[in-house]
Amino acid sequence: MKNNVLIISNLTFGYVRDKLIFNNFSCNLNKGEVVSIVGESGSGKSTLFELICKNLKPLEGSIKVQKVSSIYQDPYSSFHPSFSIIEQIKDVVYDMNELDEICEKLSLDKVLLEKKPHELSGGQLQRCSILRSILMKPDLLLADEPTSALDNVTALEVMQLLVKFLDRFGILLITHDESLAAWCSDTIINIDK
Repeated sequence: MKNNVLIISNLTFGYVRDKLIFNNFSCNLNKGEVVSIVGESGSGKSTLFELICKNLKPLEGSIKVQKVSSIYQDPYSSFHPSFSIIEQIKDVVYDMNELDEICEKLSLDKVLLEKKPHELSGGQLQRCSILRSILMKPDLLLADEPTSALDNVTALEVMQLLVKFLDRFGILLITHDESLAAWCSDTIINIDK
């Protein structure tokens, strides 16, 4: 189906075969949807992202995924400290035509893009991370605890910004924050240890 940006069918995976993290796990995500993966630390949430990005290989089952970009928990680790934000965006984005429009939607002053990561606040840098991810024109946006390093007000603002772009992609959100998942998700999948 055209709107499917992620189809996980009967996924089985474990780092050790007799201790499976996923056993016959399935999940579909369409453009315009938010699916949240909720669970304790060590339950396999980040492992799922590694599988989707093809950094790990399933023991069984299949993962069909369209073009992916990611937003991570710590925006400071997402950028090299020695280069300006705009230089790092241009390294991975080939079409900058929407830069002004997306900066405006993200309430992001373009002057900040000329700065280096350590010159920005965590909230500003996470907005830059979102900007870069959106400019990459993904079908699926993987958001791995994108708000956990931020205060509650900034965290809510960041999620409100992300859902503004659901006409462009689907979002798979990893979070331990069940109230955040309840606020923004079409589907919540609880992963137990």
